[in-house]
Amino acid sequence: MRDAVRRAATAGPVRGFFDGVGLLGRGLGMWATSPRLMLLGAIPALIVTVVYGVLLVIFFINLEPVVTWLTPFADGWDPFWAGILRFAGAAGLVLAALLIAVYTFTAITLAVGDPFYERIWRNVEQRLGGVPDDTGESVWTSIRRGIGNALGLLLATAAVGLGVFAVGFIPVVGTILAPALSALIGGWFLAVELCGFAFDGRRHRLRERRRMLALRRSTTVGFGVAVYLLFLIPFAAVFVMPAAVAGATLLSRAALERAAAGQIVSADPPSR
Repeated sequence: MRDAVRRAATAGPVRGFFDGVGLLGRGLGMWATSPRLMLLGAIPALIVTVVYGVLLVIFFINLEPVVTWLTPFADGWDPFWAGILRFAGAAGLVLAALLIAVYTFTAITLAVGDPFYERIWRNVEQRLGGVPDDTGESVWTSIRRGIGNALGLLLATAAVGLGVFAVGFIPVVGTILAPALSALIGGWFLAVELCGFAFDGRRHRLRERRRMLALRRSTTVGFGVAVYLLFLIPFAAVFVMPAAVAGATLLSRAALERAAAGQIVSADPPSR
């Protein structure tokens, strides 16, 4: 595990991307070494997955009328061209909705299963040589910090989702570019959110978390894209979610090692 962290901290862009994917693979490997702990992490993911499944069914049932409502200017067009436009709009809307759904699913699941995922994070930290000292924060301070970070990332994710929806209308190119942007940018935000335990445990603010993860952006994106794509598979998130927390801990350690090697990163002052 330590070797994987060192490689992720020093790899080139292409290798870094696949090392990021490999970090998720190592997280999935914890199902073999710590099955009870991982099963606990799967429980909140299952609960939230069922709720999101119902919401997505409702969304897809109403997709056609929503797209028609969003494109009233095409009512007088030739049916062929109106159909093409609305198909592109529906594809863009689906990609934007999935991007926002994957991020909010992650944020809500982490909040619901916080005690379970904290245990997974601490378990991985211990295997790597140590867990950060208690920050001294009260529970409410920690909750406020987590909610604030999640909302900040949600606003950014929603803005990207609107951009993906707009790109979907570009003829031909949009059908290729929109899914790629959704996976790459969505993967970045997903990785930033999942790394919250390791960085919050060391009193690093959200902007510092983003800055340190950007030092090895290819690894961060590789990890996030792998998680994002697996989350799109029905019910796969139930098993991937606890593994993603474990993999994010490895990713965080790699980013922290990289920052310690050549960057100065400030932390919050101690609570009083």
